[in-house]
Amino acid sequence: MEHIKTYNAMEVKHKNGNLLIEGPISPEELASLDFHEDLVAFRPPAQQHKAIVEIAGLPEGRIIIAREGNQIVGYVTYLYPDPLERWSQGNMENLIELGAIEVIPKYRSGGIGKAMLQVSMMDDAMEDYIILTTEYYWHWDLKGTKLNVWEYRKVMEKMMKAGGMEYYATDDPEISSHPANCLMARMGKRVDQESIQQFDSLRFINRFMY
Repeated sequence: MEHIKTYNAMEVKHKNGNLLIEGPISPEELASLDFHEDLVAFRPPAQQHKAIVEIAGLPEGRIIIAREGNQIVGYVTYLYPDPLERWSQGNMENLIELGAIEVIPKYRSGGIGKAMLQVSMMDDAMEDYIILTTEYYWHWDLKGTKLNVWEYRKVMEKMMKAGGMEYYATDDPEISSHPANCLMARMGKRVDQESIQQFDSLRFINRFMY
């Protein structure tokens, strides 16, 4: 499958300053930008900066960023699912995962996450993919936002829906381990029925075990 990546951008006005939302960004450009020290949700900032540069260099990898001047203050990653996860078992070329989304505290509650998802979906090539995301409450910044699990879940749900994501049931043990966890996905307009059925079979691997 040919992974076509077309650059899109939009400016977003936030009470703390205007940001440029853009992508997919090349690994070279990502490496040349500063990475904000408050981007700590998944790894220490220097390690996460390196990780997104590597993702951008993958054939299917896409990085959308929120930028203040020369500094990355938010990002979204898209890439093939981790080989250790069930979603990779079908070796589906047209199944990619929204792996991480993060915005620094200064720019939260201003629609920046939503805007990054909207810019992601401006690329017509996204209509060729099933895009999935797995939401686990232990990744959420409950302490920093002072939200409870259900309030945070509502925020995530609203943001993902702005990118066209919908809920899908699954018997995945990690997702099923807590009612706030969830699987969401977006079916591109050009995804064929066979791929949708294959995705359904990945969602319910354990359906014949009982």
